[in-house]
Amino acid sequence: MKRKNRRLAFIISSVGLLSIASLLVLSALRDSIVFFYTPSDLLSREIEPDKPIRVGGLVVTGSVVHTEEGRVEFKITDTENAVQIHFNGLLPDLFREGQGVVAQGTMLDTGDFEASQVLAKHDETYMPPEVAEALKEKGYWQQQENK
Repeated sequence: MKRKNRRLAFIISSVGLLSIASLLVLSALRDSIVFFYTPSDLLSREIEPDKPIRVGGLVVTGSVVHTEEGRVEFKITDTENAVQIHFNGLLPDLFREGQGVVAQGTMLDTGDFEASQVLAKHDETYMPPEVAEALKEKGYWQQQENK
């Protein structure tokens, strides 16, 4: 085999192996590369209990309850469905009813969500990009004009 042919064979086999490795990684991460689920996604998919996921949406007005043990319970919605969130800890200072949040944690057998972390918006115009995209798809979110 000539040197030029060996080099070409090496390049073709390298590209083939890299393609196969990429496909294997993407297929393994297929469900994990979702940035977050909306409440509607949680109802339409079989999410394993104790699998770490993120869920995002708007905090339902009037749903925030602080217990004596320091636990916080609230609902988030994507305007179609809602999910009950349980969180044990301090909420971000900017956490409010009607605002966008992303909660990280696991689903419970009851269909509720046990959050280990709650992320809120940064300023008056910020909403997590994933939440804004989901709301745009539902026709609910309208970007405010900067003046």
